[in-house]
Amino acid sequence: MYHRFEENKYPSTNIKKEIFLSHLKEIKDSKIEFISFKDFEKKIRTKIDNKYLLLTIDDAFLSFYEHAWPILKKNKIPFILFVSTREVGKYGYMSWEQIIEVGSHEWATIGNHSHSHEYLIDWKDSEILSDINKSIEIFENRLGYSPKIFSYPFGEYSSNLKKIISDLGFNFAFGQHSGVIDITKDFLELPRFPINEKYGELERFKSIIRTLPFPFESITPENRYLLNNENPPVVKIKFFNNLINFKNINCYSNEGNIWRKSDIEFSSANEITILLKDKFKSERGRINCSLWHESKNWRWLGIQYVIADY
Repeated sequence: MYHRFEENKYPSTNIKKEIFLSHLKEIKDSKIEFISFKDFEKKIRTKIDNKYLLLTIDDAFLSFYEHAWPILKKNKIPFILFVSTREVGKYGYMSWEQIIEVGSHEWATIGNHSHSHEYLIDWKDSEILSDINKSIEIFENRLGYSPKIFSYPFGEYSSNLKKIISDLGFNFAFGQHSGVIDITKDFLELPRFPINEKYGELERFKSIIRTLPFPFESITPENRYLLNNENPPVVKIKFFNNLINFKNINCYSNEGNIWRKSDIEFSSANEITILLKDKFKSERGRINCSLWHESKNWRWLGIQYVIADY
């Protein structure tokens, strides 16, 4: 997942063009196939036979159109562009004419990123419905259709927000928790690796594209929106019975606003409990679990909780 290109005063969401080019070269050299959303939608419902890369861009900044779009267009590299309808045409954002141009190519897909791009997770149901329905109406008026894929603003979602998204007819929704998509993932909370100046360095990027999916049956608490009395949560992850080297799992969290290795209790033959010693003390609580695979690559599972009372 990318946001801005060559907007160097925003390092947390920006990537330099030369680094982006190095990423594309590394993907090509690694013989990993870019996949369009149309093909992704077909393959994710079946047993995936290979490793693919789904490129996504959030927010439709003008810098994407100026710096990344010419590269993707020239090489016909498929991607999803998630658009917040309120911002279209404002300073620093793409216009509807540019979005329509991009979406006219069969390998480019336009997705919904809400109308306002506010912290929807904190809003009342009626406010969320009003915001997303407004985006749907604008998309239908401007594009002639409303996208059926959604990207949560800031990658934040709750059980309640997921239900609203589902009830509105969206088939897939993406967060910003890191991980590799496979058939075991919930289609309304799909992981992505956010790429920016800090986390876009080439060696890390090489590691990311070698990462393997970490299949699991369930994670509790299922709701990723935590009230103050639920912080820290008692996090349980149930894996499938055939997980090799299960006892070698390591997890890290930002509890207490400090990244540290978490204590793990093996609750059963295929379930772990992550024992957090401190509350999450920032807006987002994150847990990352990894397991070394015999193919000499890491399995990776990212979990993100939003702290309601932060």
